[in-house]
Amino acid sequence: MPARTSGTGRRAAVLGSPIAHSLSPVLHRAAYAELGLDDWSYDRFEIDEAALPGFVAELDSSWAGLSLTMPLKRAIIPLLDEISGTAASVEAVNTVVLREDGRRVGDNTDIPGMIAALRERGVEKVESAAILGAGATASSALAALAQVCAGPVTAYVRSGARAEEMRGWGDRLAVDVRTAAWDDAAEAFAAPLVIATTPAGTTDTLAAAAPDRPGTLFDVLYDPWPTALAAAWSERGGKIIGGLDLLVHQAVLQVEQMTGTPKAPLAAMRAAGEAALAAH
Repeated sequence: MPARTSGTGRRAAVLGSPIAHSLSPVLHRAAYAELGLDDWSYDRFEIDEAALPGFVAELDSSWAGLSLTMPLKRAIIPLLDEISGTAASVEAVNTVVLREDGRRVGDNTDIPGMIAALRERGVEKVESAAILGAGATASSALAALAQVCAGPVTAYVRSGARAEEMRGWGDRLAVDVRTAAWDDAAEAFAAPLVIATTPAGTTDTLAAAAPDRPGTLFDVLYDPWPTALAAAWSERGGKIIGGLDLLVHQAVLQVEQMTGTPKAPLAAMRAAGEAALAAH
């Protein structure tokens, strides 16, 4: 599908709470500049679950799409006309495309974005993997691992309820999920691929346990960066994939869907994100 041309004055935005830290405007605006979409705009709005229905109801035909972050990835689903199979698989939508016929279509670009980030760093297939954490990002990580990991995935979690939830996602996604206590999280580092999905600071105490011959660490955080764990991993010669890699790859897919361009400018978007983080 050809890109929607300049002169249409289309709008897009990222919604969530908190939202002030989001790099999405930087990435999307860089893409618009590279694509020559001079009259497209991309903003951020502080929107919680209670305010979401009213915001969506007021969108007019100038809107091309929305990016959703926490806590809206599930709250948006009842407000949509259709969601993709990818989004349905984890019951989470991070992308809404507003079609010209008025239909609101939801997708999840976190999952293919995670796969793309892994492949960019040469990780095509692993025999086993470990996940640190059990939140919404962990379920997307499991969905990505369904295509990347040939064997079991061990999730390190803080409670029995979280363990049960992760095993449930494993059943749904056809992934052999095993669970272990967070107190044993350092054991995750024996896996060839470790995906850290926890909030900032959570894995800092694990940095000293980084192995002498580490595999690949995918840490979904990007600010602060590097995390203590990522820094220790890198010092020991391990391969690192960071949160900016994920953010850029999922944003590339969002830009392509919202604008109709067949290929979003990944390099320009990554450079803009790196510059913004360096300035911050």
